[in-house]
This record gives sequence, C-alpha cells and structure tokens, in this order.
Amino acid sequence: MFADRAKIFIRSGKGGDGHVSFRRELYVPNGGPDGGDGGRGGDVIFEVDEGLNTLQDYRHRKKFAAKDGEPGGKRRCHGADAEDIILKVPEGTVIKEAESGKVIADMSGDNRRQVILKGGKGGLGNQHFATATMQIPKYAQPGQPSQELWVNLELKVIADVGLIGFPNVGKSTFLSRVTNAQPKIANYHFTTLNPNLGVVDLPDGRGFVIADIPGLIEGASEGVGLGHEFLRHIERTKLMIHVVDAAGTEGRDPVDDIRKINAELEAYNPEIAKRPQVIAANKTDVIYGEDDPIQRLRNTFEPEGYKVFPISGVTGEGIQELLYYVSDRLAGMDQKTVVFEQEYFPEDELLYKDLPYTVEKEDDVYVVEGPKIEKMLGYTNLDSEKGFAFFQKFLKDTGILEELEAAGIQEGDTVRMYGLQFDYYK
Repeated sequence: MFADRAKIFIRSGKGGDGHVSFRRELYVPNGGPDGGDGGRGGDVIFEVDEGLNTLQDYRHRKKFAAKDGEPGGKRRCHGADAEDIILKVPEGTVIKEAESGKVIADMSGDNRRQVILKGGKGGLGNQHFATATMQIPKYAQPGQPSQELWVNLELKVIADVGLIGFPNVGKSTFLSRVTNAQPKIANYHFTTLNPNLGVVDLPDGRGFVIADIPGLIEGASEGVGLGHEFLRHIERTKLMIHVVDAAGTEGRDPVDDIRKINAELEAYNPEIAKRPQVIAANKTDVIYGEDDPIQRLRNTFEPEGYKVFPISGVTGEGIQELLYYVSDRLAGMDQKTVVFEQEYFPEDELLYKDLPYTVEKEDDVYVVEGPKIEKMLGYTNLDSEKGFAFFQKFLKDTGILEELEAAGIQEGDTVRMYGLQFDYYK
C-alpha cells in the first residue's frame, strides 16, 4: 500500500553524567579529583534513501529513540559516546513538528541528510571543578537531557509538471503515452490512488518529470474523498497540465470542470492556484455534433492566460505540440526543486521548554538551581566568548536576572549554579 503520511515519536540520547571520584593511590592519601566526563548521547538523523518511494516503514512502528551516552568513570575515564539513529526516508519527505505543523526539514534538493534532534552533551567530571578555594569538588555535571518530539512525515512528490483534473478525464492514458510510467488504467472514480511519476524525453534532448496527481473532486480541499492526500503532491510542481474531458463523455461540462478544480486549488493553497496552467482538451477523437467545445474552451480561458491544446490520449493527436510548449515554459522558470524553508528549530524550541528553577539566598550566596540550569550548563562552554554571551542571554531571557534582583542581589554579590560560581555585575 502506498503511504505518504506518518506520525512518529523521536528521541535523542541523553548525555552521560560526569563522575565524582578522587585519586586513591598508595602514598597519595589526599589525591585530587579524577572523575571522568560522560559520553555524548546519540543524534536522531534523517537521511534520503534513493531506493524508497513510500513511508511504509513508519506506518506500524511509531517510536524511535537513540541510545544514551555512558557516564564517566574513575581515573579520568571518558564515557563512551552513543551511536546515532538514522531514519531513512524517500526524497521529497517533509518533516513537521506535529503540534504546530511547522517545517523542521525538507529532505529534497541538496538536503540528503539532516540532524533533527541532537544528543545530549556529556556532563563534565569533578576534575573540571577544582579551584584554589574548592580543591575537593564533590559535584559533577549531569549529562545534558535528551530531546523528544512528535513529528509528522509527509511525502510530497517532486515533479516539474503535475497533471490535474477530474477522475476519468484521461490523465493516466496521457501519462502512459508520453512517459515511461505504467499507471493502472480503469474506468472507476479515484482509479489512481498513488501519484504516478514519469519522465518525458523529447527528441531534442529536453525533458521533464511529470506526475499524475490522482483525480480530484469537489470538496477535495476540505478533505472530501482523498483530497488532502492528493493535493499535497501538487505543492512542488512548477506548472500544471489541466486535463479535461472536452467531449463530456460522462455528462459533465468541461468549462465547469475546470472552474471547480481551480476552486479546490484556490481553497487549498492560493499560491498554488496562481502557478501556470495549460489546458489539455482531451478525448477529441470522440467529439461529435455541431458544437465545438474546443473553441468554447479557448474563448473562455485563453483571455485568462490559459493556453488550450486539443489532444487525444488514445490517438496521440496534438500531444507533441503540447509537450514542446510545456518544455519551453519550464525552460524560462527557476530550475531548482521547490524546497520548503525550515520554520521550527528543535534545539532552540526545546532548550527552555517547561523546565523550572529556583532562586534562593543561602548565607551571603544566591543559589540558582533546577533542571533548566543543569540543561543550560550542559549546552554551554563558558570558556568561550560566544558561550559566555549565550549564558548572559539565557539569564536575561529566562527571567533569572529579574528574580535575582527581586531577591535583593547587589553588585559584587556571589551567585552559585551547581559547580559554577561568579560575582554579579550589571
């Protein structure tokens, strides 16, 4: 079964905790601290696999977690880093944060591999916290917590041209004639349940990728039938060939058909509705009677900028002219794949999320504690200028500075955050 959507839970690995220990050797009765650092937790990485064309692997298994880093050991032993977990997806998969629907990554174009959740950094052992005034530190840094997220995976077909139109207007027949695709063809509504991709190769060496987007119906933009499942595949196309049954073999009016499908596109995404369209007036081989539906289509839509080509998917009449016109239009467009920009940045969004802290005064020292502080210290290298600037921004953005001032702190007073101690200055 074709699967173009899945919802899964992903979790990176926690960093290993730093270790608290002291040298205990013969003739060294009061050895210094020698606790080792924890190992890094595993990342969650998404990678494009050229051999995949569905999200079938994620329909039954829903949870994926990287392993945690090992804790540090005695004698400055560093805990082992955990292996990353790599999730393979087909090209064109868009990864979205499930609650907000914001894009985290689009596995398309040049983006073949992306770290979505970073593993926690290992905590520092107590060997790092020895100072002139604290020679036997009994504190080690905890490993940075893991990150976890529910994400939606959506496969959006990558094609230059999309075939749109009502069911049974001849899109599959057209596709099978002009490309190497072999779609199933039968006279049923919603015959095509999977987007069929094919490559059009023209004699002069030009070519383009074309997708038969499954037949739409009225109400598709509201999810009627399989509307949303299909409409998402149009989002990457640069141009659309709107196939219409010019002969009205099912008793529908071709002008009305085009209006209804375009209304669905407008309701789903107005930006898509503005993309170039070419009308393929199909089934000219079965047009009978005195009325000329082709001229009626031209009179109606060409003033609106839609070029109309009479074609027959059965006999091949008019198809070559249509393909050359489409190729010429594509040549004047941006050739890059439509890639969705990142809107959600897990590392920033999850860093401060729902983590409490406390500010208390003990003797003459202001003590700030809580998992939020531990997590920040796990992220930050305070020895670097960039890390210290981040630390200052963290104190301001989280309201810790305000709470310290509300508690009565003055310039020169001492602040302690676990193994970190510093004097407060504005």
